[in-house]
Amino acid sequence: MGTAGDSQGTRVSIVIPAYNYAAVLPRAVESVLAQLESTGNAELIVVDDGSTDDTHAVLEQLLAQYPGRFRVVLKSNGGASSARNRGIQEATGDFLLFLDADDELAPDALAILNEHLMANPRTHLIIGGHIAVWPDGKHREHVPTDLPAEPLERLRAYLLDKRLALSNGACVMHRDVFERGGYPEQFRSAEDIPVFAQAVANYACSLIARPLALIHKHDDSLRHQFSHANAGGLALVDEVFSPRRLDERFQALKPEFYVQRSLSLFRSAYLAGDVAAAKSYFRCAYHCDWRVLLKGSYMRKAVRLWLGIGV
Repeated sequence: MGTAGDSQGTRVSIVIPAYNYAAVLPRAVESVLAQLESTGNAELIVVDDGSTDDTHAVLEQLLAQYPGRFRVVLKSNGGASSARNRGIQEATGDFLLFLDADDELAPDALAILNEHLMANPRTHLIIGGHIAVWPDGKHREHVPTDLPAEPLERLRAYLLDKRLALSNGACVMHRDVFERGGYPEQFRSAEDIPVFAQAVANYACSLIARPLALIHKHDDSLRHQFSHANAGGLALVDEVFSPRRLDERFQALKPEFYVQRSLSLFRSAYLAGDVAAAKSYFRCAYHCDWRVLLKGSYMRKAVRLWLGIGV
């Protein structure tokens, strides 16, 4: 056990799923440890998801450097969802914050979060801002400004209108949220969407218009990105709208999300040069709603695709 907490008990558990991020993991761990003592009622758990690089050795060194300050859980590789679900099982806090191993907790994030929780005792999802950081050092701050009051409108704002942005590291969820379902382990991409969707739809939400995390951006190849997205494909739609996650009040949004997901996969396949997959996903979108033909940017790509121009 790392942080022992105070008389209030552990209120916030920070979980870092780690897989082959030995080079940057100390940055993430130390960004949390720097805030734990002043907070007094938080804990840090690192879940090593069967890393094959030097992650284990790095964690051993950090444990020796910061004895008793945090916990490490070792497991066989199962993906980010599996690691997060294990973190939920291990955590003792009422609220959970999942910080990716290549990101950082923003300075004073835990103090800001504690103050917010005291002022908003009913909240079950806290949506904070973040600072995007690119490899060249460029920074851009993103803070939430709009939170619809009605659950259906919140879900629409998150899933469809993209007016409500949620990011791991910048969002905190009460453990009750996961009673409807944990992270789906069959997906290696967009696995957080079903959990965020059930949270915004079913629970009291609040905003913190300040950065809680520094999110480091990477230049992953288009083909690599698409391979993960394609593996889950349109099955993600059924997972998001599973009745245990979203009841009948929200099912009317499913066809629109299906079209959106189809077009997103179409665009990814197109950019990755997978012609067959791109055509298949565009057909799925069209068969669900012919009005995709009126979406100029997608339609231009589709025309080029079928004419074999520049693909």
